[in-house]
This record gives sequence, C-alpha cells and structure tokens, in this order.
Amino acid sequence: MQFDVKKLKELNELDFDQIAAWPFEVKTVVALFVAIIALIGGYYTLVKDKLPLLEKVQLQEVDLKASYQGKYNIAVNLPAYQEQLKRLEKDFSSMLKSLPTSNETPGLLDDITFVGTSAGLTFKLLNWQKEVPKEFYTELPIQIEVTGNYHAFGKFVSDIAALPRIVTVHDFEVSQELSNLKLKLAAKTYRAELTESRADARK
Repeated sequence: MQFDVKKLKELNELDFDQIAAWPFEVKTVVALFVAIIALIGGYYTLVKDKLPLLEKVQLQEVDLKASYQGKYNIAVNLPAYQEQLKRLEKDFSSMLKSLPTSNETPGLLDDITFVGTSAGLTFKLLNWQKEVPKEFYTELPIQIEVTGNYHAFGKFVSDIAALPRIVTVHDFEVSQELSNLKLKLAAKTYRAELTESRADARK
C-alpha cells in the first residue's frame, strides 16, 4: 500500500466518530503523533525525575569497581605486601633505635660539643629550645652558634650527621665576626612517643 500524501489534506475535515473510516495515511500520521506525545509525556512523568538517581548509581558503580580493583590487586599481591611490611617493620625498629630516649638527650649536647671542638670551633651558644610535639614523635630543637672557618664548619656538620643518634641541621646563617666567621644553625633531634609495642621494638 502506497502512502498518499495528498490525503493528509483531509485532516481538518475528519470526524472523530468515524475513526475506522479514516484513510490509512491519516491514521498513520495520527498514530505517530500520539506515540510522540506519549513518549514525551512518559519522559517527563516517569523518566526525568529518575535521571539524577541513575547518575548517582552510575557514579557509585564506578567507585565500587575502583574499590574492587584495588582490593583485588592487594589480594593478588598479598605475599609481596606481607614481605614489604616485614621489611618496613625491621627498618622502623632500626630507625627507632636511632632516636634518643629521654635519658640520652642530655648526652647529645656533649656529643655535639665534642665534634665541634674537635673540628676547631668555639661555641658561643648551645641550648635546648622548646619541644615541639608531633603526632608520633617529639621534635627537640637545639640552637647553636659557633665561630671558626668554612672548613671547620663543614667538618662540624658532617660529624653531626655521623652521630649514632638522628640529628638534622637547619637554617644555616654565616656572618663575619672580627677575624673569624660565625655560624648560626638549628639542630633537631627527635624522641619517639613510645607505645608498649614500640618499646619492645627498641629492646
């Protein structure tokens, strides 16, 4: 059956009581129109309000897939992670032993004084500063002022780094003082906040 466009001109003359007698072309156009209206109405009444929920669920799906992939990778590499954890615990225990205890901190000043005088420096100032609590440790700053020459400064800093307990140096300031040079710096050591398990690790 061919579609006769000319019969669409009869749309204005149609009687809705005689729908069965309408031409095929007219029925087709009306059916398409009704279908489009139904689709648009269905979208706005049933679908549109559900789109934000769909988007939220799709984002959750992406997050869940990423979480699953991460857990899967951990599960697959569990033996390697366990081995790495053992190495980290061993390294942590070793580093913990390099931190001075409360009883050892006063001796650090003696050690710093010894390496400084051995390098040929004269101390102008060597004092503990206020402790700085951190999450897992306490920072113990030391203010230092010495006089000497560049080579002695270099040896002094190198010897501090070689001490058996961890000491870091910061904020270097070199200035001229009469015939010598003056070095001002801040040294920091660290005291671990020990739990029972960490205390056992130090032994």
